[in-house]
Amino acid sequence: MTESRQVHLVRRPQGVPVAADFAVVPVDIPDAASGEVQLQTLLMSVDPYMRPRLDADQPLDTALLGGGIARVVQSRHDGFREGDLVRHMSGMRERFVSDGRGLTPLKPDPDLPLSVYMHALGGTGLTAYGGLLEVGALKDGEQVFVSTAGGAVGSVAAQIAKIKGCYVVGTTGSDDKVAWLRDVAGLDAVINYKSGPLAPALKAATPKGIDVYFENVGGAHLDAALPRMNVRGRIPVCGMISTYNGDREGVRNLSAIIYSRVRMEGFVASDFGHLRERFEADVTGWLKAGRIRYQETILDGFERAPEGLIGLFEGRNAGKMLIRVAA
Repeated sequence: MTESRQVHLVRRPQGVPVAADFAVVPVDIPDAASGEVQLQTLLMSVDPYMRPRLDADQPLDTALLGGGIARVVQSRHDGFREGDLVRHMSGMRERFVSDGRGLTPLKPDPDLPLSVYMHALGGTGLTAYGGLLEVGALKDGEQVFVSTAGGAVGSVAAQIAKIKGCYVVGTTGSDDKVAWLRDVAGLDAVINYKSGPLAPALKAATPKGIDVYFENVGGAHLDAALPRMNVRGRIPVCGMISTYNGDREGVRNLSAIIYSRVRMEGFVASDFGHLRERFEADVTGWLKAGRIRYQETILDGFERAPEGLIGLFEGRNAGKMLIRVAA
């Protein structure tokens, strides 16, 4: 037996989650039996999509749903050796035993930090890549708007659009993030949506309208974008974070999709498995060439996972929020 810990949801959040909604629980983990591996978590991801699950999909008093990168520390499985790295969706567990199902071997590029495989080269990067290029059907040189462009998904989507020669406008919630998006990521215009009314600021920033709106927020952002959409515009809907904590901002301009023939389509990362090989080749090259830049907010310590998740909804992350469990 090995001592370990899990993060549990112990009560349903009312609005924005608070620390008392979670508990870090000690558990004993058995050694790997025949056909099994025991794994040590290295990095864990916290993401906005986790919040709606806390209302229903996430069982109480069990390990919080989520993914990460882990190292094999014991193996009695023919497909894995001790020291192998894997991606997993086995939840917030410091150590755990697996029969190998759901584990994806990871062979990181030695010239890139392991952490990028949790964002730009992970699920958030694939979400941005597939959502923009396949669902959004982006064409070179188009007019693009990305909401929450300072986040893990939005920042990759915005920079891919720049790589494709597009005019790109982003929104974010702080002046520091505005500066990073403008001066480092290279966006053409960036709006701090907390500094004043969004609709007139977006109108001024998009003199040629919007061909693709990469939607992460909903509510007032969607309401501001709809009248700016060009004919045959596309709105790939990645998320609607403005609604996740129970708030419901109204959308009054939905009728704009009629005469502008705008297409809105939701998607999830698992829709894009067929793109993974191309995605990994493209984004690895762009990262190494400095064409995609990124920010990380890394909290050290397994027990800080609830803090990280809560921090997403308080704007305490710059780029991807990660929990570092072990080196």
